[in-house]
Amino acid sequence: MIRIYDGQSFQTGFTRQRFDDYPEALASVRQILTAVCQEGDAAVFRYTEKFDGAVLKTLQVSDEEFAVAKKQVEEKVVTALKEAAENIRTFHRQQVRQSWFDSRPDGSVLGVRVTPLERVGAYIPGGSAAYPSTVLMTVIPARVAGVKEIYLVTPPDADGSVNPYTLVAAELAGVDAVFKCGGAQAIAALAYGTKTIPAVDKIVGPGNLYVTLAKREVAGIVGIDMPAGPSEILVVADETARTDFVAADLLSQAEHDPLAAAYCVTTSARLAAELPEELKRQCSVLKRSEIAATSLKNQGALIKVNTLAEAVEIVNLLAPEHLELQVADPWALLGKVQHAGAIFLGAYTPEPVGDYWAGPNHVLPTAGTGRFASVLSVDDFLKLSSVLYYSPQLLLQKAKKIECLAEVEGLQAHSLAISLRREFLEKQDGKLEP
Repeated sequence: MIRIYDGQSFQTGFTRQRFDDYPEALASVRQILTAVCQEGDAAVFRYTEKFDGAVLKTLQVSDEEFAVAKKQVEEKVVTALKEAAENIRTFHRQQVRQSWFDSRPDGSVLGVRVTPLERVGAYIPGGSAAYPSTVLMTVIPARVAGVKEIYLVTPPDADGSVNPYTLVAAELAGVDAVFKCGGAQAIAALAYGTKTIPAVDKIVGPGNLYVTLAKREVAGIVGIDMPAGPSEILVVADETARTDFVAADLLSQAEHDPLAAAYCVTTSARLAAELPEELKRQCSVLKRSEIAATSLKNQGALIKVNTLAEAVEIVNLLAPEHLELQVADPWALLGKVQHAGAIFLGAYTPEPVGDYWAGPNHVLPTAGTGRFASVLSVDDFLKLSSVLYYSPQLLLQKAKKIECLAEVEGLQAHSLAISLRREFLEKQDGKLEP
């Protein structure tokens, strides 16, 4: 069910799948993007019928559908969603940054102006599972940042309905509209705009391979948060770790997607011996057992190492989306971890605590992009603009040095823009206003 390595053989012999390993999927995505760009809603309707089996009359979820959804969702779920939303909102409020200006004695004012994006699209996976938690994780930080318009896209069921939990979470988070479309066609609609779906400034949220490839293709036409593709987890476990805990946590990500990755790196011979059978036992009773088993077989790895230092080397090599440190002293390892999307410390902080409840965002970089990408945050919904002011006296004082640098680069008009002002100011002969 899961491949077994020692530390050295893993580092030399294991190859993780990359986004570029799917040329046929990429070709399909490009075809979909082109069709939606050219045909708009008609292409979205067509692909929604093809991939989701839903024949739709309209794309936007109606007020009546929201009302029906509210009646279908249990009160205990609404209560849990409200508390989770408040946890997420409280955490992300601490990330808000302010504009700043530095007025200097030399006559300059330098600073940064912080402004929110105007329009954002959030992609919420659907189909075989519902993700109201992702609604909260994508929409709430955007609202905290001050985004004016937030639109949500999610694939419908075959009967044309949208998961009621998703709709209730959308209303709680404060979206402006929900549209029934998923996959690459939803990404295309948000990037290019259609008659029904507005073009946005940025697209955020996780998705399957096709969604991730589509986001990569439209990046530059529209902003994207990150290539958040199939989920990953890496559990570092020592002799103190419980085998059943570790197995459950690996399966918590393996059940997402056949392409999801689940790794365990352990210094414990006992755990390494017990884990394969425990995984089989727990997997056999899951509703999504086939998906989880495929994930473990194709992308899972059990790596036996001699020391925790060796384990951390593998962590930093893989840059996992989710990292659990199920060791006696997780705080001692924390400072050595350089690359990970989210880090869960100790046996009693499993990954679902972050997925649903604690407050930090669960939209995280995958496929090794944690080497350079960060967790979704309020910053993803803000723009920074530089602000500069020079007094006439200061420009005159620094002009020749600026002209010198422009001339070195061979940019004559740059130099002229300074020299014209310098010559004008020099003629003022001390008449400049302070």
